[in-house]
Amino acid sequence: MSESSEKPQTGQGRGSDLTYDVVVIGAGPVGQNVAERARAAGLSVAAVERELVGGECSYWACVPSKALLRPVLAVADARKVDGAREAVSGTISTDGVFGRRDRYVTDWDDTGQADWVRGIGADLVRGDARLDGSRRVVVRTPDGGETVLTARHAVALCTGSDAVVPDLPGLAEARPWTNREATDSRTVPGRLVVVGGGGVGVEMATAWQGLGSTVTLLARSPLLPRMEPFVGGMVADGLKDGGVDVRIGVSVTALHRPDPDGPVGIVLDDGTRLEADEILFATGRSPRTKDVGLETVGLTPGTWLDVDGTCAVRDVDGAWLYAVGDINHHALLTHQGKYQARIAGDAIGARAAGEPLDTAPWGAHATTADQHAVPQIFFTDPEAAAVGLSTQEATRAGHRVRAVDVDFATVPGALLHADGYRGRARIVVDLDRETLLGATFVGPGVSELLHSATIAVAGEVPVPRLWHAVSCFPTVSEIWLYLLKAYRG
Repeated sequence: MSESSEKPQTGQGRGSDLTYDVVVIGAGPVGQNVAERARAAGLSVAAVERELVGGECSYWACVPSKALLRPVLAVADARKVDGAREAVSGTISTDGVFGRRDRYVTDWDDTGQADWVRGIGADLVRGDARLDGSRRVVVRTPDGGETVLTARHAVALCTGSDAVVPDLPGLAEARPWTNREATDSRTVPGRLVVVGGGGVGVEMATAWQGLGSTVTLLARSPLLPRMEPFVGGMVADGLKDGGVDVRIGVSVTALHRPDPDGPVGIVLDDGTRLEADEILFATGRSPRTKDVGLETVGLTPGTWLDVDGTCAVRDVDGAWLYAVGDINHHALLTHQGKYQARIAGDAIGARAAGEPLDTAPWGAHATTADQHAVPQIFFTDPEAAAVGLSTQEATRAGHRVRAVDVDFATVPGALLHADGYRGRARIVVDLDRETLLGATFVGPGVSELLHSATIAVAGEVPVPRLWHAVSCFPTVSEIWLYLLKAYRG
C-alpha cells in the first residue's frame, strides 16, 4: 500500500477544493461498484479510502477466509471418497496454506485495486473522509493536509462494518482476535476458543481446526440461527466430527491474561473455566458510521442508515446521500452490497441525467432482491447455502406455504460425489402463486447449487415450469428433481 495520496486528475476546482459529480466514501467492493456504474453514466467520480483499496472483504474477510478454508475442505472432501482417502496422508502444510492466502490478498498490497479504480476513470483520494454538510466531504490526507470534495449529484457512503466485541472484564489484557486476526494470522494457535455461532464463527472454527488448532466453539443459541433450524444442527455435527468442541447455550463472562505471552483464561456463565492460546470473538457487526460526519446532515452517528429502494438515505432531503452495503443493514454480505451498489450507481446516473427511475419491484432502480432473494453460503463441512425466505420468515410474512424436504442420501449423484453423503435440502413453496420463496441446502459441495435456486426465486419461476428443467445424471444437482417429485407427491 502506498502511503502517499493519489492526486485527483479530473475534479474541477483549485488547490485542495475539488468538485465532482459523485463522491464515494469507501473503496471496497461496494464503493468500487458504485464508482464503476457512475462512471458508466458519464459522471466524474472521486473515491476516498482510508485503509486498503478493496476493503474488508479483500484483505480480512471473504477472500482470506475462503483461501484458508479451501485446503481444509479439499482434504475433507477427499477423505469422503474410497480410493482417494488412502492418498491423503500427513497433515496440511500451514506454510502452503498461508502462502496461498497471502497470494490471494496480494500480501496486503492494494496497488492492483488502486490501479483498477484509476483505470475506470475515477480519482482515488487516500485519507479519512467526513461529511461536512450537504454534498460536501472533507478528507484528512495521510500527510496531514485537508482536501474538500463537493459533489454535484451524490455522495455514497460505502464504509462497511466493524466487528463487535462485548465489553467484558479483562478484555483489554486478553487481546482477543476478531475476523481480522483470524484471517491474517501467520501462526496456528495450539488452542483456540471461538465465541459466536454465526457465519464467521463456524467458518473460522472449521478453518483453524483443519489447520491444527484444538478448537472450542461457544454459542448462546443454535448455530446459524437465521437459517432453517436443521442447518445449525447439521453444521454442529460436522464440526464435532472434525474434532471441534461445540458448546451451545453458554456465554463468556470474564477473561484473564496477566502474562501477555501466556494463555487466556476464560470464565463462562455456567461457572466453567477454559484456557486457550487465543480467543476469537465473532459476535456481530456494527456500522462504520460513528466518525463520518452524520451529525452535519441531521443523522445520528454510529447508527445503521435507513434507505429507500435506490439506497438513498430516507431522512436526508434531495436524494443526494446514499448508504450502500453493510451500513444500511439489509444484508451484511459482500455480494449483496455489490448488487446494491450497481442499483444505486445506475439510480445516481439516471437522476443526474433527469431520467425517470424504474423503482417497481425488480425494476432497474430497485433493490428488490434485498427483501426476497438474498443468497448466502457458509463454507463449513458440510457446506450450508440458502436463498430467499426460510419457512418461518415466509409464514411470518403472511404467505401460505409448504416446505418440502429431501435427504441427499436418495440422490445417486450425491452418493457418487461422496461415499455416505450426508445432507438435506428444503424448498419453500408459495402455494397461492406456486413459486419458490426460498431454498436451503446442506451438504458437501452444495455451494455450487445455490445460483440455480437464486434464479428460481428471483425469477419467480413457476414450479410446474421447473419440472421441465432437467437435472443432469449423475450430479448433486439432481436434488432439484427429487425436491420437485416430493412436491408433486
